[in-house]
Amino acid sequence: MDTVVLDNIQCEIDLTKLQEKLRLREDNSYLAEVLELAAQAQLIARPKVIFKRSLVGAKGDNYVVIDGIRFNSRILRVNLEDTAMVFPFIITCGTELEIWSKQFDDFFISYCVDTIKEMVLNYARQEFVMYLEREFGLVHGANMNPGSLPDWPITEQKPLFDLLGNVEELIGVQLNDSFLLLPVKTVSGIRFPKDSTFENCQLCPRENCPNRKAPYNEEMCRHFH
Repeated sequence: MDTVVLDNIQCEIDLTKLQEKLRLREDNSYLAEVLELAAQAQLIARPKVIFKRSLVGAKGDNYVVIDGIRFNSRILRVNLEDTAMVFPFIITCGTELEIWSKQFDDFFISYCVDTIKEMVLNYARQEFVMYLEREFGLVHGANMNPGSLPDWPITEQKPLFDLLGNVEELIGVQLNDSFLLLPVKTVSGIRFPKDSTFENCQLCPRENCPNRKAPYNEEMCRHFH
């Protein structure tokens, strides 16, 4: 299947959730300014998704081949044991929002703007999941993301970019020399069918992680290794 680009996502920022995330009470002097920033961001934001329906090929103990490109990860290989089709993806808040966000110098306002960009990214992520459910019937799915676990390091961004084509030209996302994604509020990975719940976080023992989605599962960790 050819690479698919979703670039007409009509972003909606939940102002109540934003206020809760920033812990802004109604009498906070920053509240009016932050709500105005959210309104600006909603007008400017053009979040984007690039993905491809791909076929799983050869598998080894510590690798799997997807559309002819090798990915090195024992955990990914185990997760795709009985899977023939997967959806490699990159999701971004968009270069438009990134450029807009660079004008702010105030530390707290910059933090608020960063939170807004994160919410835009999460909105696009939800739209992507619903698109796969609607168009491909992927009702139960899970993600793995390069760099989220030592077993699948951040260097694995490179084969993911090779698989998806000219990502920068299509959605404006760059991969720098340190294998970091730009804009910063961008996420990449592979989504695959999974009846049971799986999150990268279940295999990561790091404590006090602000982005943790599930508790560490030592028994699951032993299974994958």
